[in-house]
Amino acid sequence: MVAVFLADGFEMIEALTPADILRRAGVIVHLVAVGKDKVVTSSHGVLVTADLFLSDLPAPVPQDMLLLPGGMPGAEHLYASEALREMLAAHMNAGGLTAAICAAPLVPGRMGLLRGRKATCYPGFEKELKGAFVTPSGVVRDGNLLTARGMGVALPFALEAAAMLVGEAKARAVAASVMMLP
Repeated sequence: MVAVFLADGFEMIEALTPADILRRAGVIVHLVAVGKDKVVTSSHGVLVTADLFLSDLPAPVPQDMLLLPGGMPGAEHLYASEALREMLAAHMNAGGLTAAICAAPLVPGRMGLLRGRKATCYPGFEKELKGAFVTPSGVVRDGNLLTARGMGVALPFALEAAAMLVGEAKARAVAASVMMLP
């Protein structure tokens, strides 16, 4: 299972591209509203209806992935959720799969959860990744942690998330099916 967290001001491509790719790979994906309404407004005014509220999400197990899309002020709204921060900390401390793109690595970064890990983020947010080994790469995988720089790498980010969840062969098959050519 993958939980894609939506907060007002999220970057639509960074949330929905992974949701689409992961569903194509056969993964159960929940769009999870972090705010008070299931209809969440993207950073460009597009309304997206979440599947459930954060309070209704079953406690994740380490094989589940918590996915944080970026966008501003969406990433700040994700960080403002104490319930999300608690869930993220417990999940990451248990070795759970975690993915964050663009500005969203600031959430685990501010919490000190990236200390000693390789990570990337949207340029200008590097200072938020406390103790991380920050690289300028587009997509960075460090074990059970996946980070990416921004919406321009949303598809490779999504495919790497798929590889983490269902294996390289299935991820390559999905890539081929959407014409992601080498």
